[in-house]
Amino acid sequence: MSQAATTTARLPIATRDLLTGRGDHRVLDLESRHGNGDLLKVLDILGIAGPFKVVSPWELEDETGRHLVHAGGYAAMPFGEAYPPLIDFVRDYLAENKQLGLPQQSLSEWRAALATNLVALLAGVAPSHTDSHVYFGNSGAEAVEAALKMARAARPKATTFVNFARAYHGKTHGALALTPNEEYQGPFRPLAPAVRTLPFGDAEAVATALRELGDRACAIIIEPIQGEGGVNVPPDGYLREVGEIARGHDVLVIADEVQTGLGRTGHWFASVAAGLEPDIIALAKPLGGGIMPVSATIARKAVYKALLPGLASKRHSTTFGGGSLAMAVGLKSLEILVTEDLPTRSAEHGRYGLARLQGLAAQYPNLVESVRGAGMLFAISLKPVVGFKVPGVSEEDVQTLAAALLLRELHLGGVHGCYSTNASRTARLTPPLNQPEELLVEMFDRVAAVMGKNPNPLSMLKKLPLPRMLKLARMALG
Repeated sequence: MSQAATTTARLPIATRDLLTGRGDHRVLDLESRHGNGDLLKVLDILGIAGPFKVVSPWELEDETGRHLVHAGGYAAMPFGEAYPPLIDFVRDYLAENKQLGLPQQSLSEWRAALATNLVALLAGVAPSHTDSHVYFGNSGAEAVEAALKMARAARPKATTFVNFARAYHGKTHGALALTPNEEYQGPFRPLAPAVRTLPFGDAEAVATALRELGDRACAIIIEPIQGEGGVNVPPDGYLREVGEIARGHDVLVIADEVQTGLGRTGHWFASVAAGLEPDIIALAKPLGGGIMPVSATIARKAVYKALLPGLASKRHSTTFGGGSLAMAVGLKSLEILVTEDLPTRSAEHGRYGLARLQGLAAQYPNLVESVRGAGMLFAISLKPVVGFKVPGVSEEDVQTLAAALLLRELHLGGVHGCYSTNASRTARLTPPLNQPEELLVEMFDRVAAVMGKNPNPLSMLKKLPLPRMLKLARMALG
């Protein structure tokens, strides 16, 4: 037997050390050495890399002891961090569950229950989905990939998808083709499938495109509100009209509700609330309760069966999709959303939050270009940066840096926000749907204080200490 085969393996870091706070504190060094180091170094230079400690489900503490109201998580934290009812349920599940962990080839009560509840919830507002089926995965991108394959299977001779400018559907290869961002798409062309990209909010453009594409048009994929695009809310009646146009051309509609679905925007399904009954709905973020990757693709029976019929029912599958723990967490998350009536709460708090942001935009017109919101999904877009040049750094990178510096200023002011990957100069606030009212008020008070200290975007750039500015410039220059 070889020497390598008989050597006992030793791991440098133990789980118990991390749980008891005795772990290796060289986190940035280790992450940089073995992970996405460049991104983390930028966050560290900005002073917003953490690590963070959880103070309550709705509050964080950074490495300096600074208290922050939690509005990050990219809409994946419906109850904040480690919400006790969800954590207590997981403990009970781990102690008492006797079912298979990965029931890929067997019945699963957890999977059946979550599918049943999701379909019932959808059918309650969209009766045409009473007999719909559900495919479970792990992420929003997986939910979209499943939706694309269902659409192609249902319309096998139609090969072109219609999407929209500034959309975000994921970065896996199929979903990436539907995410029109040169930074993400460029290195991977040619991409599949064939895509026609249209302006978001223009129903006539949809009608024209479907007339031109004819039988080649397979499906329209649309976010009812563009999240990563900067919380772009379409005109009233637009989504309903898109659905009517699609039906008139026998084209399927996929609603990407990964970010908007299950209460975030004040409705169970933002697409349905706007008058659109899609053939397929992709869900993910809130379904995992902030602790577990869970996604669901809900499709009309005929569309689902086109991809997964009879003996071909393994034509699309994933090892961990539908795992019992994920299904249990999804089931409990859905239960909390329902019992606490969080869509209603999100709508009420969202109206307050948007009114506060609109007031701030009017108060600070040299700093804020626009604000947008729907439920507990908010965006702040800055005015363009004027009068700031770094040799070799593009104008686009300067504008993108402005959004990062807004996140830095919010962090210093006690608010943990998130970036918008498809909208430069834009930061988002995605607080938990069950955020206590007093913390909601406190959060917007802190946002107001941040704006009061920054008369324009350039002022935020000038505040960054010179050594940090030089580090960012060097990284931008490669």
